[in-house]
Amino acid sequence: MASLLPQLDQLSQELHWSTLLNPLLLCVLLLSVLLLFKLRNGSSGKSKLNLPPSPPGLPLIGNLHQLGSLPHQSLRALSQKYGPLMLLRLGQVPTLVVSSADMVREITKNHDIAFCNRPKTIATDLFFSRCKDVVFTSYGEFWRQTRKLCVLELLSLKRVQEFQFVREGEATELVNRIRKASEKTGSSLNLSEMMVGTFNNVVSRCVVGKIFMEEDGSSKFGELTRKLNALLGEFTVGDFFPKFKWVDFHRGYVKRLVNTFMGLSVVFDQVIGEHKAVLGTQNESQTKDFVDILLRLQKDDTLDFKLNIYDIKAILADMFVAGTDTSSTGLEWLMAELIRHPKVMKKAQEEVRSVVGKKSKIDMEDTSKMHYLKCVVKETLRLHPPLPLLLPRETATSTELGGYHIPANTKVFINAWAIQRDPSSWDMPEEFIPERFENSSVDFKGHDFQFIPFGTGRRGCPGMTFGVASIEYVTANLLYWFDFKLPEDGDLGKDLDMTEAYGLTACKKVPLRLVPIPYSP
Repeated sequence: MASLLPQLDQLSQELHWSTLLNPLLLCVLLLSVLLLFKLRNGSSGKSKLNLPPSPPGLPLIGNLHQLGSLPHQSLRALSQKYGPLMLLRLGQVPTLVVSSADMVREITKNHDIAFCNRPKTIATDLFFSRCKDVVFTSYGEFWRQTRKLCVLELLSLKRVQEFQFVREGEATELVNRIRKASEKTGSSLNLSEMMVGTFNNVVSRCVVGKIFMEEDGSSKFGELTRKLNALLGEFTVGDFFPKFKWVDFHRGYVKRLVNTFMGLSVVFDQVIGEHKAVLGTQNESQTKDFVDILLRLQKDDTLDFKLNIYDIKAILADMFVAGTDTSSTGLEWLMAELIRHPKVMKKAQEEVRSVVGKKSKIDMEDTSKMHYLKCVVKETLRLHPPLPLLLPRETATSTELGGYHIPANTKVFINAWAIQRDPSSWDMPEEFIPERFENSSVDFKGHDFQFIPFGTGRRGCPGMTFGVASIEYVTANLLYWFDFKLPEDGDLGKDLDMTEAYGLTACKKVPLRLVPIPYSP
């Protein structure tokens, strides 16, 4: 029993569980270990199913101590030893880890419905009206209808094109802010922070029709959505030990969830109230935001299901969670890789400036001609998928996969980060080489299973077109209007700190600070 204590201490350090290991809870854990041993000894004679291989775990906590601070990296190391299908026990939760393109292909082609559910968590249950949204809801008719609604009314190619004026406005605003700041200080700027603000504004204008800017230039809405992203990515005891949910109350996690939820709810109430006040008075030909569309559908009662105010708030929250951090994280890694690879930066800038010429504004047709820039975006998404483990799934029924039995209600992680760095699928997989996509048909749309930054199958990300269009357009503007260098003249790009910080998305641990040098066409 004493041998368990060092492992618990290590787990506390790796997952920041300093609040977990109080004396009372430690006693509960030790008693639970004794009970676990008894249960195991009592069931040793039962027949066993052909389950995927598992790394040895510890009593009670299972394999939690093996996740480390960057789970996608730790899980790849384990999969290299135990195989592309690996069954872990994370606390009391059986968890399948998928780490090969072949296994993803088999899931998508043969078992997609069985793997379509989402596991419920403390955060999603509270925040998304008991998961009555699109991203986190269980597979079923409600999910099919709301996903169809979001795709047709906000995320389709047609709608993406209609919202080009929003991207143009926010990209112009970003360029102006960078130019003014560089003229005023001449020092480095925190581009990471600026990118978050820009993409939050893009999503905000498309979804609710306006941005929420304070007098000091900060965004209350942006602050709340960043808090939400952080909370959704935080470790919670109750999600791995359901009988210990009280710990999350005790350490203040649930209180922070409620406070953030109430803050967003107040903003959503304000927005919905403003939209209801003018509903039916707007010009029908005018481009409407997503709130207008949802309220119109609710009023006309044309859907196959009842859309209540809580559903609307949950769907709106989805748009911000999925649309802000993922896009800003992607662009942050892209600019960091360009700084580390000056030849790639030069080649991308030459293409952008050649296509645009001396025009005062970049349009959507321009970005469609920037083929090398698209390769740079793809290579960034390959090396740095914003969601390295994608969003977790859960098996709805027991099924067979790769010759193994997969029980129902098993949480499933697809390690896109590991798959996209697999040497069996990619030459020099750890290197940043955009040229690999120049004469390749491999794309991120979910049909090439070695490249799935947006997922695949029914639970693939419906916002892929929206997100990529935003990243490409903002990148083109940055490369056209500025040259960039590191803060210190002696700094080399290859020495740039590329350490990851893990949360809901995997962003740079150290924000990207660069010195912009305005370019005159």
